[in-house]
Amino acid sequence: MYNTEDKKLNELEIEKHQKFENETVPHQDALYNYALKIARNADDAQDLLQETYYKAYKNYHQFENGTNSKAWMFMILKNTFINNYRKSKREPAKLDYDEIEDIYETIKSDQAKDNNLDLDFYNNLLDDELSEALLKIPSKMREVFLLCDLEGYTYEEIADITEIPIGTVRSRLHRARKLLQDELFGYAKVNGYLN
Repeated sequence: MYNTEDKKLNELEIEKHQKFENETVPHQDALYNYALKIARNADDAQDLLQETYYKAYKNYHQFENGTNSKAWMFMILKNTFINNYRKSKREPAKLDYDEIEDIYETIKSDQAKDNNLDLDFYNNLLDDELSEALLKIPSKMREVFLLCDLEGYTYEEIADITEIPIGTVRSRLHRARKLLQDELFGYAKVNGYLN
């Protein structure tokens, strides 16, 4: 028998689900692109995205309506990545995101090849010279550059996602662009971008 209380709970759950979808689904592609960049493999990026959505739905009661859902989802994704990395490496809890990225870059095999079409497509959007130049800039600056100039986020959104002040976002973005400009000057000259 179906009682009135069960019906109310079911209606509340449906309403929660609809609100959650309206707030979070529009950000799915951007979250996946970011997950792909930090996980460096489409399967891990999909797992990370799925876990992010699971945690967000489970904790949706903590989300304040009217706040930036995109930044909230990015923070969950980033924290999930960090926590998974810590768990897999059994490192102390003092490890931060930048250390994780630097450690990953030093331990990954130079011979490791990704046969992943999504990652190949994403990497082929940029010339090899630009990809190499991006890897030469410090990870903190690269993260801000990618979020702003490739993903199109505002300074405020980047500040929310990375949990740094807007002034720091602007500073890192300026320095990243300057380093890339210096790094790519010869490439631009050879390819006719400069007169």
